[in-house]
Amino acid sequence: MTRVAAVGDIHLGPDSAGRLRPAFETLGDCADLLLLAGDLTRHGTRREAAVVAREVAGLPVPVVAVLGNHDYESGEEEAVTEELRTAGVRVLEGDGVVLDVDGARVGVAGTKGFGGGFAGRSASEFGEQQMKAFMRYSRSCAEGLAGGLRGLRPAGSGLRIALTHYAPVPDTLAGEPAEIFPFLGSYLLAEAMDSEGADLAVHGHAHLGTEHGMTAGGIPVRNVAMPVIGRAFAVYHLTPHADGPASDGD
Repeated sequence: MTRVAAVGDIHLGPDSAGRLRPAFETLGDCADLLLLAGDLTRHGTRREAAVVAREVAGLPVPVVAVLGNHDYESGEEEAVTEELRTAGVRVLEGDGVVLDVDGARVGVAGTKGFGGGFAGRSASEFGEQQMKAFMRYSRSCAEGLAGGLRGLRPAGSGLRIALTHYAPVPDTLAGEPAEIFPFLGSYLLAEAMDSEGADLAVHGHAHLGTEHGMTAGGIPVRNVAMPVIGRAFAVYHLTPHADGPASDGD
């Protein structure tokens, strides 16, 4: 059994230094890895990213992250990524990483993702160039996630996890105003997960959403935005099955 800790939307800044560190230092007792589902900073500055880096540096478990829309706000996303990587965080965007967790291999593929909406009420690559560019970017993120998941297969990872900031399904948006669903996620992310396979999908972004959901293909989806889970991190227990997705005994 693999214990996956996850949280998103922690929105740290200079005045929140040390806020999460005491909880994170307990991870060795209850989890095998920590996933950060984006919006780690407030305005995406290097200074804020340095605070995040100090919160997670030297933890007893590996840390894997994707960035969120807040982490892009100041145009310093490369600096944010650099600060996190200097602290030992694996920051993903259209790629994946395989971790050796107590002898078990766990693969994580990640992308920030983007909006566009969900089946039946989604945007399309038609009309103005601005709309086409919007949806091409969303599709590009989904294709990156699919490629990341696909790339984990040769590594022989026993478990595969899809990590995004934007939501892949509308289930976990329940509680948010329906009018903003297209800006909270895209069905393209779920299509990528279902086409390539995953045992768990983790995202953030939807502060008023719901924790539990599922893709059409049966992959468990968890919204781990801190306002949703109401704690420093949630822990999900994954047990591999020989003939299908892992069981999620959270």
